[in-house]
Amino acid sequence: MSRPVTGRAAVPEEVSAAPDRGTLRLALVVGGLVLAVLLGFGLGRLNGGGATAAGPATGTDHTHAPGTAPHDHGGTDQAPSTDAGGLAIGTAGYTLAPLSTEFTPGRAASLRFQIRDAQRRPVTRFAIVHDKPMHLIVVRRDLTGYQHLHPTMAPDGTWSVPLSLPQPGAWRAYADFTALAADGTQTALTLGVDLAAPGRYDPRPLPAAATATTVDGFTVDYQGTPQAGANVALTFRITADGAAPTLERYLGAYGHLVALREGDLGYLHVHPEPALVDGAVRFWLTTPGPGRYRLYLDFQVAGVVRTAEFTVTVP
Repeated sequence: MSRPVTGRAAVPEEVSAAPDRGTLRLALVVGGLVLAVLLGFGLGRLNGGGATAAGPATGTDHTHAPGTAPHDHGGTDQAPSTDAGGLAIGTAGYTLAPLSTEFTPGRAASLRFQIRDAQRRPVTRFAIVHDKPMHLIVVRRDLTGYQHLHPTMAPDGTWSVPLSLPQPGAWRAYADFTALAADGTQTALTLGVDLAAPGRYDPRPLPAAATATTVDGFTVDYQGTPQAGANVALTFRITADGAAPTLERYLGAYGHLVALREGDLGYLHVHPEPALVDGAVRFWLTTPGPGRYRLYLDFQVAGVVRTAEFTVTVP
């Protein structure tokens, strides 16, 4: 802090017209040191300082183009994540904000929610991924009652979809989306929130592991053995009365596969290869760790979407 001036400094009556040699030598030495420092600073700015301040980035911006799957990274700058999604209600500056979380069992109601950014503002711009800007998966915590829904968004960023929770219990909803920031950055996320259907909850045991199941007269089996941390091909073949039906594209693909981990309900959403492989649907699945998983395969025949379910044990 500067102090107030309270008087004038005394002025000597005589000032020598020329400094002595010692004073002059000292002045030259000090001046030389100052000049050397200034030159060194300038050279540093030219040779190193400027490059450090504006040097090349150490990473590459990793975004998802509109219409691509959230899990497809496709670049070599970083390894694809093997972590399960949907374990948190918010991450990466985005939050899933439901307007209500309690439903009367067996009664249809509207599930309404927003995706909010780090400033708590509703997000209104989303990429179209497999024909939809938002995929909503709902399942009870015992992994029964699976539903794959597609909400619609109002101009204020509020999503809504009719929803019925058929049985009492604790349920989990997953919002799977790719948000578009104002600067064009795209962030693919899966956020999860718990829903409640009050009443007596009698959880069902998970069915035994099997590689084949039936649904509405269709037999669905798969080949491949999931391994923790490894990218493994799973090939699903669908037949009816021993013959292969004509599979139709549903949401831009011949099938959609969701895997949920028993216990914490970690979420994986996998999309298949673009073309059928000898009439079968092939996925590449990376399970993040050992445990039991429930697989849900959506496929479409004659305009009707069906879901085949499997239990898989990953050692």
